[in-house]
Amino acid sequence: MTAPQPQASFDARPLWEPVDPAAVRAFAAELRARRTEGVAASTVIGIVVAVLAGVVLVPVVVTALVALAVHGGGSSPLAAVPLLLIAAAGAAIVALAVAGWRRARITRYRLPRFARANGMSYVERVADPPLPGMIFSLGRSRVATDLVRGTHPRFVEFGNYQYTVQSGKNSTTYRWGYVAVKLDVPLPNIVLDAKGNNAFGSNLPAHFDRAQRLSLEGDFDQHFTLYCPSGYEADALYLFTPDIMARFIDNAAELDVEIVDDWLFLYTQRRVSTLDPATWAWLFGAVGALLVKFDQWARWRDERLAATASAPGAPHGDAASLPFAAPTGLLAPPPGVAPQGRRLRRSVQWLPIVIALAAGVFWLWARVADTFGH
Repeated sequence: MTAPQPQASFDARPLWEPVDPAAVRAFAAELRARRTEGVAASTVIGIVVAVLAGVVLVPVVVTALVALAVHGGGSSPLAAVPLLLIAAAGAAIVALAVAGWRRARITRYRLPRFARANGMSYVERVADPPLPGMIFSLGRSRVATDLVRGTHPRFVEFGNYQYTVQSGKNSTTYRWGYVAVKLDVPLPNIVLDAKGNNAFGSNLPAHFDRAQRLSLEGDFDQHFTLYCPSGYEADALYLFTPDIMARFIDNAAELDVEIVDDWLFLYTQRRVSTLDPATWAWLFGAVGALLVKFDQWARWRDERLAATASAPGAPHGDAASLPFAAPTGLLAPPPGVAPQGRRLRRSVQWLPIVIALAAGVFWLWARVADTFGH
């Protein structure tokens, strides 16, 4: 284990200091003028519901109450209780929708100021972000929001992400927070499944062939399950030296990790781009602790590419025109990953399929039994 890393120094004041309502309104107007406000679908739905509740539901309920008071005669006062409950529900819907709308406006005002105060930039919304991580190719309606980006000493992006999966007539929206870090060279596809955020099995949206699991020394296996492509075990050991393993344990034990192409992703099922200073302190500290070790990863090379380049029949470009022949044994492989190391093999989760089949068989048996029972 390494000594605890100091938290990255950053200016969190824009996340919590009082804001001028006039400045918030002016900023929202500026966003609308640039046509980049991109109100989230949930906010739009909330506003529509609030309008319907305010314009339709409340007047109808008020009218009904007046009619009950005028024409109710000797009817019991309890007859008005359902209408009063409906009115209260309508008022609550309006209040929640307005509060959510105001909260979203303030968030869109605070996060750009927070980004600028820390030498970073802010992007409100990116549809279908072109990132190679496992969560970015699933479902539909894929969108990243509230992106905070830095470029020094390397590109880092903090964002919230969601996608929708359709299953028959039903759909489910999945939400993630992520940190994307650009690496110097492509690396083998390696996944660290954090055990600290799992409930009933892995929370990752992809499942990998168990034969690709690699056990590392120390107590690393108590915190992560590591998957690497078959044949790349020695490469994973080169990348995950004891000091790097200790940094992951100390700073990212609650985060799932994926290395794919020349990117490193940290995943969590909570919002990453938020107004919570503690979340930013945690993430800045985790990224800062890992960045100092990425120069070591930049020196990794896939020896399989050198073998491919020297294989009989492999193209040699203009080598024949050179007045000398360099000894191939001394040539370093180019940056990159051989095809067999670029992606982990996925596996099928049979338990949900078995449960679904059992439910179908039980339903069919019940229908048949009901039919012949009558």
